[in-house]
Amino acid sequence: MTRKGKDTNTESKILDAARQVFIEKGLAGARMQDIADRAEINKAMLHYYFKNKEMLFELIFRETAGKLFPHFEMLLDSDLGFFDKIRSIVSSYIETMVQNPYLPLFVMNEMNKNPEIGMKNFFEAQKPGFVKKFRASIEVSIQEGLIQPINPLHLIMNMFSMCAFPFIAKPMIKLLTGIEDEQFRNLMDQRKVLVAEFIINSIRK
Repeated sequence: MTRKGKDTNTESKILDAARQVFIEKGLAGARMQDIADRAEINKAMLHYYFKNKEMLFELIFRETAGKLFPHFEMLLDSDLGFFDKIRSIVSSYIETMVQNPYLPLFVMNEMNKNPEIGMKNFFEAQKPGFVKKFRASIEVSIQEGLIQPINPLHLIMNMFSMCAFPFIAKPMIKLLTGIEDEQFRNLMDQRKVLVAEFIINSIRK
């Protein structure tokens, strides 16, 4: 294996380990030694790749936050009708949460605990033109008489809170209902349709 290959593999191991440690402990609770131990390297090697914990956290946070709203700008720019855009966004968002169930809680916690780092890296990751485009699409749909007048921010919050809440509250939901992971996954597949149709029916004129 080449030196370059070894470097790439080591960096990949560090990033995987850091992701796990930050998700478990957050920025405040994580230690560079924890990450080195998880990556099975010594601390000096870790510092060779990443000078400090904050630098490593910013990289992981930006990568993680970038998954929160996948491909939404592309969907909004598509030729889909407004209701089909809602269906596609809801389905895509819930599937992303299924594949990365730690996402919403991790990002929200770190933005609250470390707002300076969190907000800067969140907006760098998101390039949040998606929200402006979605608001504009909602306003056009109101003007065209397709949907009832509604504050676009309420519609956006309603939609994403209905998608994200089950993942934030998953341990409580499993405890209260007695369902297992496979049953939870089936519920989330059903919500891809149920949430979208609930939102659409609540605003359809």
